[in-house]
Amino acid sequence: MRAVGRSLAVALALLLVLPGATSADGRVVVGGQPVRTSDVPWVVALASRERFGSTRSGQFCGGVVVGPRTVVTAAHCLTREVLGTDPREAKDLRVLVGRDDLRGAEGTEVPVQEAWANPGFNVMTNAGDIGVVTLAQPLPATHVIGMAQRGETVYGANTPAVVYGWGDTVGNGAYSETLHGSPVLVLADELCEQAYPGGVEGAFNRASMLCAGWPEGGRDACQGDSGGPLVAGGRLVGIVSWGSGCAQPGRPGVYTRISAVSRMVTAHSADGRPTGGQGPPQTGRPAVPS
Repeated sequence: MRAVGRSLAVALALLLVLPGATSADGRVVVGGQPVRTSDVPWVVALASRERFGSTRSGQFCGGVVVGPRTVVTAAHCLTREVLGTDPREAKDLRVLVGRDDLRGAEGTEVPVQEAWANPGFNVMTNAGDIGVVTLAQPLPATHVIGMAQRGETVYGANTPAVVYGWGDTVGNGAYSETLHGSPVLVLADELCEQAYPGGVEGAFNRASMLCAGWPEGGRDACQGDSGGPLVAGGRLVGIVSWGSGCAQPGRPGVYTRISAVSRMVTAHSADGRPTGGQGPPQTGRPAVPS
């Protein structure tokens, strides 16, 4: 049975402590509220005006800073299917740092030196959905968040977490102009396996994925949030990857499990070892701006 009352109480408590929250009635990343990048400087956006137009600064996916020159995102964000070309041909690919509102010019647009998408990414199962973007210039150490490793308590079922992004706010193409965060719970693997046992809605693999949301729905990542971070206890635990619909009851969002790919990220990082090394389905959630 779903503990609706307890879930709502936890949600309200999370909203009160959400970094940079500015209002109680905002809706985004489905069920979230506005957040300032100054409070979560490791949240960044991937953009290409050439490919996606100048609206919303050309944003099409999210990312997270795990090293001064290393940004982690979803592999599918760097595919020809999303970019319309090989990432090496997207000459104006940028990482937007410190830009709360995509309509403005605040913050910095950092050129991309190199973009790597996991060649083992399976477009049919969404397994291995991880990519690494190398920045042409380093960011301050204060922009870096640590990657949670295997065995850390932040992966435990019912751990409070927050997902961040500039994506669809209600699941109908209403993309946000400003950064939002939505409080969710890391859900038990068994729940995720029940939600996605295979077939047209996709298959959950606990070895490389985790899922988060609320059993009754209402809060979730959505289109445009792909590649963005799921954070618990101040640690990066997941990367927005896929899901069936947005914020639907019994259909939580599915994330790439960071502990399963952190070595791969390190191997393709310009920083050597990024901070934090202690210890039909929708095949991704890139934005499709008009």
